[in-house]
Amino acid sequence: MTKSLILTSLLCATMLYAGETNSTMPNSAIKKLSKKQEGIHYIKMLGKTLKSHLKAEIKADKTALKAIDFCATKADELTKEVNSKLPKNVKVRRTSLLTRNEANTPDALDKAIMQEIISDMNKTNVDVSQPLMVETPSGYRVYKPLFIKPVCLKCHGSSKEVSVEVQKVISSKYPNDKAISYKEGDLRGIIVSEITK
Repeated sequence: MTKSLILTSLLCATMLYAGETNSTMPNSAIKKLSKKQEGIHYIKMLGKTLKSHLKAEIKADKTALKAIDFCATKADELTKEVNSKLPKNVKVRRTSLLTRNEANTPDALDKAIMQEIISDMNKTNVDVSQPLMVETPSGYRVYKPLFIKPVCLKCHGSSKEVSVEVQKVISSKYPNDKAISYKEGDLRGIIVSEITK
């Protein structure tokens, strides 16, 4: 197994997007950001947290099986931990049209946004990689699209691309897994930052 194997589930795409960011930005600085910039800041906080923990798992276990277990058992806990540090009117989460973890099931607006992104992927004048913001009656949502990279195919590709060993672990952790048979460049999902008015 290679190191890249550990980039499982939606964590794969999250880490590929997540850059280093200052998660301790003072509230006064956050208040000066546009709602879109604020939402991107929270998305990066989640990405940085997941990335740093996963790096530790990689270092501790070169076989990647421990890292897969981490993704299945700790990613949601860490997402909750990040949310506990955010302002009370903010929530950040991950979702997809084809979920691996049923706790990440999208709502109607999430689905509509992802379907719009997929539709726009065939247009040459639209940059679908950029975060977008939607204002709702109750607040704002910032969406960061996540696309399948070659490394993601180790856990989200066809049965020829996902090793038997990894398939067994995924099947045991996610019996209702739908996040398979992707191709490079497909929309894997989105990270959503919700800011209530």
